[in-house]
Amino acid sequence: MRPDPAGAVFYFDLASPLAYLAAERVLQVLPPPAEWQPVLAHELPGGERFEAFRCREEEDIFRSELARRASELGLLPLRWPDPFPFDSSLAMRAATYAKSIGRTVPFAQAAFRQAFAAGRDLSTPDGVVIAAAACEMHPSAVLKGIGLRSVTAGLEQACARARDAGVTSLPAIRVGDRTFTELEQAAEALVEDEPRT
Repeated sequence: MRPDPAGAVFYFDLASPLAYLAAERVLQVLPPPAEWQPVLAHELPGGERFEAFRCREEEDIFRSELARRASELGLLPLRWPDPFPFDSSLAMRAATYAKSIGRTVPFAQAAFRQAFAAGRDLSTPDGVVIAAAACEMHPSAVLKGIGLRSVTAGLEQACARARDAGVTSLPAIRVGDRTFTELEQAAEALVEDEPRT
């Protein structure tokens, strides 16, 4: 599905705590309807590599900063999944399947919360199924969906389209031909792009 050129596209990876914090604000900050597009961060040229901290102190600072931001947003305290980072390929196929049946937003929100508020590992079928059940998606259908070649191909194509559109890291918001990393900047661009009456 091609994004609406007049709207916004929110690109996310369920393994990204930065995308989690953005996802908790997208519906309040961006005028609807924004399209939520699952993509794999490691398929993007500047995708974050959370395992690449230079030392434990650097990782602790990063985690403390994100915990502070989550608290400021009024979210539950961050609980980090073990392992972190985790391989999000399975969860992102589930998100792509959810998109194909019109359930992207509820699944993504449930999955992000399972990962970063409940500390669940979304690299396992159990973690993905718990997130699916939380948004009333049938576990059997989700497990079948993530095994479909069309779902895998859909995720690969979405990653390629994101790269072609200039998305380099996540979270990202695309408005027309511009890419933003801050929700407020994307919202301003949407207002500027609205047709004048």
